[in-house]
Amino acid sequence: MKIGFIGLGLMGSRMANNLLKRGNSLYVYNRTKEKANSIIENGAVLASSIPELAMQSEVVITMLSEPGVVKETALGENGFLKHLKKHSVWIDCSTVNPSFSKAMAEEAKKHEVRFLDAPVSGTILPAEKGELTFLIGGEKNDVEFCLPLFEAMGKKIIHVGRNGKGTSMKMVINLLLGQAMVAFSEGMLLGESLGISKEQLMEVILGGPVVAPFLSGKKNKLIKNNFETEFPLQWMLKDLRLALTSAQENNLTLPLTSSAENVYNLANESGLGEEDFSAVYNFLNAKS
Repeated sequence: MKIGFIGLGLMGSRMANNLLKRGNSLYVYNRTKEKANSIIENGAVLASSIPELAMQSEVVITMLSEPGVVKETALGENGFLKHLKKHSVWIDCSTVNPSFSKAMAEEAKKHEVRFLDAPVSGTILPAEKGELTFLIGGEKNDVEFCLPLFEAMGKKIIHVGRNGKGTSMKMVINLLLGQAMVAFSEGMLLGESLGISKEQLMEVILGGPVVAPFLSGKKNKLIKNNFETEFPLQWMLKDLRLALTSAQENNLTLPLTSSAENVYNLANESGLGEEDFSAVYNFLNAKS
């Protein structure tokens, strides 16, 4: 299958590489061309422009930072939608808000292009191993058509429902991730202030019923004070803001999410935005 892949960041580069391993013809585009070097060495073709990529592709996959960038890439002056052949598929794996996904589905429909919102759950290592979870919104037939691509990049494919449902599920997941990291950090810092070692706290708490399982994967980061990025703090902040936007659109108040968003915002402003989102522990520790 001829695939166009736009967005070769931490996640996108690994996802694209797994598509290549399955024998797909891959055209890639990235604003920073240097980020495409390694995947070109593996057999991908670097498109000189987004329109060129679109004209060569049966399926276009976007893995971009935020809604504004996705919109410009799809609908801007050099956007790909007007260059795709009719009945092509656009898979947006970016983490965006549900109302945005629904709007993009409508835009795709105007161009007779099929659309799937398919954000992923998982970080760098699962992306590298092809073990991501895909949360998909769209028509069942379109999901089935693209199933070989999802299976090349992930181990769990969940069709949540119609367009917007995939991004809706991702909003819920990232809201819980962001809040859980802040709550865990506060619990750790309280325990340490009361004279319990960081190591003993983790031995008792991690793996128990009161914390989320993913926190065990953050143990070494807190012990070694090394917050090398798996999921950047600045993107967690973005996702919490998108969740709050979605809540506002549905007349819902999320006070804990608002508090968590404030903490991540302050951590981002303090210069931790490009570190892993678990660096919020460091931020709170510095403030205590």
